[in-house]
Amino acid sequence: MYVCLCHSVTDRDIHQAVVNGADTLRELSNQLKVATCCGRCASCARDVLQEAQAMCAKPCNKQSCVKEMQLS
Repeated sequence: MYVCLCHSVTDRDIHQAVVNGADTLRELSNQLKVATCCGRCASCARDVLQEAQAMCAKPCNKQSCVKEMQLS
């Protein structure tokens, strides 16, 4: 699903950024440019960030998080 239309950022992009270490909206903005143009996606991006963090909070390695993300 597209989260940020201005920069073509998807929920998968955000999940991958979390797997790679992003843990705040500011870090997502720096990496993906999400919520840096019109700002309408900030709330949705924050929700997807929290969802991704919850998925990766389970005991797993990064590889299994990536596989789980690809299946959803």
